[in-house]
Amino acid sequence: MSTFRRSVEYILRNAKLLLSNLDDDKIEDICKEFLKARRIFLYGAGRSGLVAKAFAIRLVHLGLQAYVIGETITPPVREKDLVVVISGSGETIPSVMTADIDKRMGARLIAITSKRDSKIARRADLPVILSVDLEDKDRSKLAPLGTIFEASSWIFLDGLVARLMEMKGEDEERMKERHATLQ
Repeated sequence: MSTFRRSVEYILRNAKLLLSNLDDDKIEDICKEFLKARRIFLYGAGRSGLVAKAFAIRLVHLGLQAYVIGETITPPVREKDLVVVISGSGETIPSVMTADIDKRMGARLIAITSKRDSKIARRADLPVILSVDLEDKDRSKLAPLGTIFEASSWIFLDGLVARLMEMKGEDEERMKERHATLQ
C-alpha cells in the first residue's frame, strides 16, 4: 500500500475514533449556544485558524452572524456573543489571550482543543476535547504535527453544521442563497 493510502486510512481511522467519543448531549448544548448567541466569533492560529475560517463561512451560510477574530472588519466581542477558540495545544499565547478577553467581556466560550487540562479548556464554558493517544511510530510519518486534531476539528464542525441546519429548518438551497457571489 502506498504512503498516501496508508496516511489517508490512518487519518480517517483516528479521526473516527476520536469523534466517536463525543457526548451527544454536549453536542446539543453546543448547538444551542450557537443559536442563542447574538454574534459568533471564531479564532485559531495557523492551520487551526484555517479550520475556524472555514467554519465561519458555513455559519454565514446558515444565516448566523459570524466573524473571524483578527480580520480588519471584525467588531469587538460583547456580552451575549459566543467565541469559539480552536487550538490543538490549548496553550498558544494568542488563543489564551483571546479566551481571557472573551471572558472579561462576558461572552460565552467554546474551546476546541486536544488537551483537557489546557488553559483554554479550563477557561471554556463548553470545552470540546478532541484527543486520542497517538504516540505510535506511524503518527509522525502519516499524520505529522497536528494533522489528526485539525482534520477532526474540521469534521466535528461540519457535523455541527448539519445539526444546526436541522435545528434551524435550513436546507442547502437556502444556504446557497447566502453563498458569496464574488470570490
